[in-house]
Amino acid sequence: EERLAVTGSQPPADTASPVERGIFWSRELEEQVPPGFAAEEAAAWLSAARAARVASLERGGCGRSSNRLARLSDGSRACVRYGINPEQIQGEALSYHLAGVLGMQERLPPMALALVEARGRQWEPVREELRGSHWAEGAVVSLPRWVDNLTAVVAPAPWGAEASAGRRLQPLSAGELVGLPPSQLVELVQWSDLILFDYLTANFDRLVSNLFSLQWDPRVMRRATSNLLRAPDGGLVFMDNEAGLVHGYRLLAMWDPYNEPLLRSVCVFREGTARRVAELHRRRSAAAELRRRYRAREPLWARLGFLSERQAELLQARVDFVHRHIAHCRAQ
Repeated sequence: EERLAVTGSQPPADTASPVERGIFWSRELEEQVPPGFAAEEAAAWLSAARAARVASLERGGCGRSSNRLARLSDGSRACVRYGINPEQIQGEALSYHLAGVLGMQERLPPMALALVEARGRQWEPVREELRGSHWAEGAVVSLPRWVDNLTAVVAPAPWGAEASAGRRLQPLSAGELVGLPPSQLVELVQWSDLILFDYLTANFDRLVSNLFSLQWDPRVMRRATSNLLRAPDGGLVFMDNEAGLVHGYRLLAMWDPYNEPLLRSVCVFREGTARRVAELHRRRSAAAELRRRYRAREPLWARLGFLSERQAELLQARVDFVHRHIAHCRAQ
């Protein structure tokens, strides 16, 4: 971790450094990050989607075979995700709202919950399709907004190159960032949030699953990263977060040997993200703030419930771990 220090020759005076105070992305660089799903836009879509009827259901394009692509009566589309068990839908909903607590919800497609009721107003137009779906009456499904024109994302260095070569993941070095193309730096800003977010939620179904597969496939890091896509403007889209918080917390012993080194490989952060982590650490309020946001913004929250007491403790412990890691990076 000695590489955390700015080393080597200093950049020319007219070259703006991508990093401020050693560990924060510069404001100029953050301003270049694509805006993602604006809060107002997301709120408007969620309101419309909850009121719209499901005009049709189509197979394909939304992951596993039990899911469907829904065309809504307002003209928009959404993936209907039917979980193998309720904790996956709960995990996706809670992950979406934790992203809001952390100030990175714009990276996730707007997501609402819906209740499957064949005779209900929302599902009436697709009653026949529901019979063939094998969905249970009264099940809660998630409705993330469908996003067009997304493309695959391959992990950049240090994660892709270092892991593919079998080397230990090294922290991002401020000195090594100088001279990288702006587009590459803009993507790294988003990756720093993604890795922090996946550590907090213990989501193993993204880059961690690729790292796990290295034992069988040494070229896996050169392939697309699971559940991560890129919009035409360069913004990363954190897709399908069903493994987060609930399912992931049950499997910590298996996946943290991959999640922890990933977190330690990031020592440059968005200042706003670090500030929110510090506040959640200071107040010990991670679960309380997530619960407050979830209950205020998701009308069906009670159908799935919230984190157990043990899961709430794990969330706070992981926030505390991230806070200590950021402090360690600062001390270097």
